[in-house]
Amino acid sequence: MVVLDLSRKEEFDKETSGSELVVVHFYADWAEQCQHMNTVLEELSLTRDLKIVKFAKCQAEELPEVSAQFAISAVPTFIILHSGKLVDRVDGANPTELSKKVKAHVAKFASVLDQKPINLETRLKTLINSASVMLFMKGSRQEPKCGFSRQIVQILDSFNADYKTFDILTDNEVREGLKKYSNWPTYPQLYINGELIGGVDIVKELVESSELKGMLPVKEKLEDRLKALTHKSDIMIFMKGSRDIPRCGFSRQLMEILKEIGVTFETFDILENEEVRQGLKTYSNWPTYPQVYVKGELVGGLDIIKELNESGELKNTLEPKS
Repeated sequence: MVVLDLSRKEEFDKETSGSELVVVHFYADWAEQCQHMNTVLEELSLTRDLKIVKFAKCQAEELPEVSAQFAISAVPTFIILHSGKLVDRVDGANPTELSKKVKAHVAKFASVLDQKPINLETRLKTLINSASVMLFMKGSRQEPKCGFSRQIVQILDSFNADYKTFDILTDNEVREGLKKYSNWPTYPQLYINGELIGGVDIVKELVESSELKGMLPVKEKLEDRLKALTHKSDIMIFMKGSRDIPRCGFSRQLMEILKEIGVTFETFDILENEEVRQGLKTYSNWPTYPQVYVKGELVGGLDIIKELNESGELKNTLEPKS
């Protein structure tokens, strides 16, 4: 399921005013804990239908009016709304408490929401097949919560493997159900193409026999990927949303300027890929979005584009003569 990214108060009001149960993460790009909790939110969104729970996130500093309305004084903070009204909140990075409270409110409002819970087996199959390599572990890739999980993450990272993780500490139903589903009593559990490979001991044996490397899809080096993306078109825009549906005010203003001067360009939605979103900041030493590139070189963000537009230099900058 999609975690909605709310960048305007109008969007926030629209998405939270219905009869659904809504969980909203107030976060900041610069807070490392928020990035981890965004991953937790995505994992939780996979466990239930959006008709039962709608998951969303918004940058607290970009929606000051909404943040003040719900007394958001620090990030990460989660609020739980039902029919537009605040029914609960979680302050700080606490995946277990968040999961527990969401489940409690789903049970409380089940009759009102009139939805049947998703069959556990279906949930497990969906989770296992949500990536070609799926690791069920204690904690996250960035913060393993046990020695065995840490060891298997180190092994996968040493092979530059492209994989996804699920923190079983955030969902006891998945934690206990997966043991029976796969007839494997401990964690971590590694799955490749939907099939259980085993735990850390099996993975170590596969490393020693040189079999593991051939089983794992390798992740493209981030720097190579960013270089390819910035050169994908003569004019590349990295933004929140797309040219037709910008998802923040700065991206919207940029689209209006570029359409007005009539240049041809491509866009990349950084909300769809957290690795690109964070990596590009370091790659180009530019901390914010949108970012505008011409033939692979960074021009700048919205402020620089505005300055170039006002001086009449923008079109020549974006479409330099060969």
